[in-house]
Amino acid sequence: MTTSSNKPADTTPPAPARSANAGTRMGLNSYLGLAGALIAMIALFSVLSSHFLTYDTFITIANQIPDLVVMAVGMTFVLIIAGIDLSVGSVLALAASAVSVASLQWHLNPIVSGLFGLVVAAVAGTLTGAVTVAWRIPSFIVSLGVLEMARGFAYQLTNSRTSYIGDAFDWLANPIAVGISPAFVIAVVVMIVAQLVLTRTVFGRYLIGIGTNEEAVRLAGIDPRPYKILVFALMGAFAGLAALFQISRLEAADPNAGSGAELQVIAAVVIGGTSLMGGRGSVISTFFGVLIISVLAAGLAQIGANEPTKRIITGAVIVVAVVLDTYRSHRAKRRA
Repeated sequence: MTTSSNKPADTTPPAPARSANAGTRMGLNSYLGLAGALIAMIALFSVLSSHFLTYDTFITIANQIPDLVVMAVGMTFVLIIAGIDLSVGSVLALAASAVSVASLQWHLNPIVSGLFGLVVAAVAGTLTGAVTVAWRIPSFIVSLGVLEMARGFAYQLTNSRTSYIGDAFDWLANPIAVGISPAFVIAVVVMIVAQLVLTRTVFGRYLIGIGTNEEAVRLAGIDPRPYKILVFALMGAFAGLAALFQISRLEAADPNAGSGAELQVIAAVVIGGTSLMGGRGSVISTFFGVLIISVLAAGLAQIGANEPTKRIITGAVIVVAVVLDTYRSHRAKRRA
């Protein structure tokens, strides 16, 4: 004799899936808030400077931010898994130096030289991720070590001098339609693809789950280690791509390039709403963060603010963003 149960089936998704859904749902209000802050900033600088609200200003900003955009995309993924990478500026310089060696000393064609720079940068990122995972050392400490190593290698490869590569990569910076450079188009494509990966793929859901509760992901039968290493490798590769964008503008590889870039990158990501505690983030919101940082820098320059004032104001914006992130995290915990 068989019996049947009328008990409804449990349709509750597994813990990692629930975490992923919560982590990627930034909400329309978040986007509107960031857009509102950006518009308010543009309006303020338009009042303070008669030259700010012009087509040339915004084209200049657009063509200067591709390197920051792609590195911020990578940092979004890193922060989502509750990591941090302070070596991105030095890895950018290392990649640029590697490209200069491949181009000027080995006489390789630009495509091969560019790929070589990307591979070197990805290896540096992989090193950070592998050491972090293998010895369970905070990525903050490991990336500090890689920061010094990458900068040292950059100095060695270039003999501590700027290497002039020429116009081999200038097609990335040369304006095309309406004055926009190919580098900006590539950065936007990277951003869109990364957002789709984060929100529409199993890989993206795993990253959110790792950042939210790594132990729960492990208990669900998923090994988080290769995913964490891959994220740091991607961060390195994005720093390498940023190096190519910078070379295209400067026509040179500077071993001092990227100094302090990690602060700008992290600031843009945090302003965009990605949590420093992991488990929550959006690449689209990060793009808004990049725009806010870039518009702030351009506006302060146009109104004649000196360097100390720029640093004070930018630092204040970062502190406010971190405070808001902490407030959001506490509020989310109270609701849970």
